[in-house]
Order: sequence, then C-alpha cells, then structure tokens
Amino acid sequence: MANPSTERLTKSYLAQQTDRTIATLKKILARDPIETGRVVPTADDLAIHDGRRLEATVMFLDICKFSGRPGWTEQDQETLLRILCLFFTEMIRVIEDYGGIVEKNTGDGLMAYFVRRPEDTAAVQQRALAAALTMFAAAERLINPILQRSHVDKLHFRVCMDHGPITIAKVGAARGFNGIVAIGTTANIAAKMLAVAERDTILIGTKMLEGIPTAWSREFVQLKTMETGWMYTATNVPYAFWEYTGRWKEPLI
Repeated sequence: MANPSTERLTKSYLAQQTDRTIATLKKILARDPIETGRVVPTADDLAIHDGRRLEATVMFLDICKFSGRPGWTEQDQETLLRILCLFFTEMIRVIEDYGGIVEKNTGDGLMAYFVRRPEDTAAVQQRALAAALTMFAAAERLINPILQRSHVDKLHFRVCMDHGPITIAKVGAARGFNGIVAIGTTANIAAKMLAVAERDTILIGTKMLEGIPTAWSREFVQLKTMETGWMYTATNVPYAFWEYTGRWKEPLI
C-alpha cells in the first residue's frame, strides 16, 4: 500500500484530473444565466450546476448539546433514534403546515425555506415566525412531557431566521453525490446565528425584523448583538441580530 506522506500523484492521474476540471469548467460556463422564480426547486427540477434565484425566509433549527447525550451502547443509540424521530417528525410537519419547505436534515438540526405565495414579503416572514412559535409550543406541551415521563432529559433547541435573496442550486457530481444548497448572504447569516443563539431562543436578522408588525416588535423583540461581523455594504452599519421573546399563549378550551 502506498504511503501518502512519501508517494506522489502519478502523471496519468493528474492528467485525468486536469481533463475533468476543464470539462466541468466548460459545462459551468455554458450554463444559462440563473432564472428568478417563486417556487423552491427540488433536486429533480435542477440540472447539475444550475440554480434558481428566490426571495425567501431561511430558517435553521439546532438541538442544543445533542451530541453530548450518551450514544455508546446499542440502547443509547436506540434512545437517540426514538428522540430524533419523535422531535423531527412533528417539527417538519409544523414547517409544512405553515407553507415551508425543509431543505435538509443535519442530524440534530434542519434547514427550511419560506417563500412568497400570492402575498407580500412581510406575510412570508410572519408565517415563518409563526412556525417557529408553534415548534416551541409543540416541544413544551407535547414532546418534552413525553420524554420526561420516559425519564429522558427534555430537548432544548434554537431557531434562527433571516429574509432576503438566495440562489438555490444543485452542486456535486452528476454521477454520485450531489445535492441542493442555498447560496447567498441571507443563508450565511441565518446559519451563523446558531453560534450566537442561546437555547430555547428565536433569533432573527434585521431584514427579518422589517417584516414583523410594529406591535409585535415593540413588545417581543430585543437587541441580541450588533457584533455579528456583518455590515450593510452601502452604509457600513453593523447588521444586528434580534431575539424574539414572544410565545403562543395557552390555547382556549
């Protein structure tokens, strides 16, 4: 067996790599310009290297410290599987009930989009926020009580969202692994929020805040941080993150 620290790539393999890279570049350059749409494309809708430009609310959900739960034994892993199945089955249903589309499950988290129907941008943002509130209500009133009755520690999670233009694209190899990704600052910001958000919180970006009704933001929104590392390019003003503290009230009987 070759030793990677001492062996070198063969000239024939390097030649194959060169040919592949040039062929891929030609395909990318020959691709038509990205179209703007209003529907989130599926993997079947897009060819490799193709994409569609959308305006959307991007949501990330992350279970806090899930990797710290015991997972060595078969029983531990069985318990983790049951927890994830119970939690994500309902979280995905909630997102779909509010018109969202789940793009990926990351094991202990997920990513989803909310796009415009025949409605304005603010309605999309409010629909995504309502989904987040419903997810927390489901965890508090349904899922965690079930876990605690089974002597399993309850789940804590965080939801981060922002709104803006993204490009949904299909990247990878035509034969083998490929998948859908979201490209753009909006998706990057929503993902980076996870490092700032504390457990059991909803964090939104400034663009998302613009779609929240004034009465809601006045009562339920507080500044989380201006030190996000993101700046408005035109004015060089820091792009802030905001915590939404409201929750659904108890349902009427």
